[in-house]
Amino acid sequence: MEVERYTGACHGDGGMDRMEEYVLLCEDSTEGILTGVYEAYQFKKKRGIKSHDCIHLATKEPDIQRLFTEYNNIEINHEKAEKVTDTIIRQLGNETWYRLSMAMVSCLEEKADAVYHTIVLGLKMQDKHITDRLQEDCVHQVFQCARASDNELCHLKQFLRFSELQNGMLYAKIDAKHHILPFLMPHFADRLPADNFVIYDERTQTFGLHARFKKWYLMQGADFDEEKLVYSEVEEEYQKLIRQFCDSIAIEARINPKLQMNMLPLRFRPNMTEFRKGNNNDL
Repeated sequence: MEVERYTGACHGDGGMDRMEEYVLLCEDSTEGILTGVYEAYQFKKKRGIKSHDCIHLATKEPDIQRLFTEYNNIEINHEKAEKVTDTIIRQLGNETWYRLSMAMVSCLEEKADAVYHTIVLGLKMQDKHITDRLQEDCVHQVFQCARASDNELCHLKQFLRFSELQNGMLYAKIDAKHHILPFLMPHFADRLPADNFVIYDERTQTFGLHARFKKWYLMQGADFDEEKLVYSEVEEEYQKLIRQFCDSIAIEARINPKLQMNMLPLRFRPNMTEFRKGNNNDL
């Protein structure tokens, strides 16, 4: 158990009868974290806490609670999250908002607290380039979180494979470490505006739905049995042709498995046409 010495330095009156640290537990989502940021400011004001350094955000309760630390649960509130969003965009700019957004969808545990303290620092300094201050610990953590999710987003933009169903709809499945589906959908909606397509994130059981020439949206919690999907005859023929093409252009003397894994990690391959139905892992 982590034990810290209590000093009372987080309060304006210097009293010794109050907790030193506070952890606000919020939902592990963009709106949940933004709600947590809003509540952290209100919490600081109501409790008369001297510094934001005494307040932390977390998306889950630790297995072992720290001594001299108070834990509070925060319920998600869409209006509060929207207010924080508007403030960030207005005062810190769209670029900062994008980087914070990418950090919030990552799977790294430190993301909530890093985003919160980066926002605090950015608003205090009125710096629209706050995410470039990597010498600050919170900003560096935001950078690491955003880079992790952004790298996966870039990979899936290249590796995602659509299949045509019998009804003409395009279907693709991903198993993303980070919740990047909200950023992946606009990319393909812009490139396939005339198509009905679905992207299914197996890990979060979330569907990204796009109807031709209409806006896309997300849906979660629906019952889904992939075995019931029926692919079109043309799709099955195209999949065979693609696999035959990949086999035929391969030069055995130049196959380099290590380089292939650097360029195309193994975890993306199960959902790619080139590697389905027993196809080998060497293109």
